[in-house]
Amino acid sequence: MAGHSKWANIRHRKGRQDAKRSKIWSKCSRAIIVAAKNGGGDPAMNLTLRYAIDEAKAANMPKDTIQKAIDKGSGDGEGASYEEIRYEGYGPAGVAVMLDLLTDNRNRTASEVRYLFEKYNGNLGATGCVSYMFEQKGEIFLEKSKIDEEALMDLALEAGAEDIADEGEAWHITTAPSDYTAVRDALEAADLEIDSATLAMVPDNHVAVEGNDVQKVLTFIEMIEDHDDVQKLHHNAEIDDEAMAALDG
Repeated sequence: MAGHSKWANIRHRKGRQDAKRSKIWSKCSRAIIVAAKNGGGDPAMNLTLRYAIDEAKAANMPKDTIQKAIDKGSGDGEGASYEEIRYEGYGPAGVAVMLDLLTDNRNRTASEVRYLFEKYNGNLGATGCVSYMFEQKGEIFLEKSKIDEEALMDLALEAGAEDIADEGEAWHITTAPSDYTAVRDALEAADLEIDSATLAMVPDNHVAVEGNDVQKVLTFIEMIEDHDDVQKLHHNAEIDDEAMAALDG
């Protein structure tokens, strides 16, 4: 992906998240509570909970806050009952979008999300309208300064990684969902600090976003991600590194 690395997009997103840490932590807590409530409070026995904890750690959420969320979800205390839902549609410039949400009021959330799509010249579609364009994969990123390519190939491929790509400043490791945990564990066992790791919906093909559409698409993504109920946003936009650097600059 020369010229349009996913790593550049991740760095841009991390910069925004640093400024909205309390909201990110609130979303992480919600995901942990729901995961613990549905599958128990032991991450060794509940992979969904483990993934939620991993996301919280990546957001620098304090350990005691993570534990409080686990305790709240696995306890008998009453609280809001959240429903997991997925919305699909198209954003500006024909970008395909999928949203994973946790909501305690489906009607309210649907109305608010539909408004955001329409505000930015998008369209919230029917279930299945874009999901066929995506495939679930594990994605792990490491800064290249932490390990050379040969050592990483030996370690990650042995653990089950599908592919390792050079994205300039970072290595981009792709895994099947079933091998994601094993690969991540192998990297951590080698004392490698992981910069980003998640189970993501990866698009089969990308839509190149250029010119004035770059800011429109990024603003749309930011506004959607800022919604309290949105846990994850998946899209197939491809933005040139130079355009991303200009926005960050």
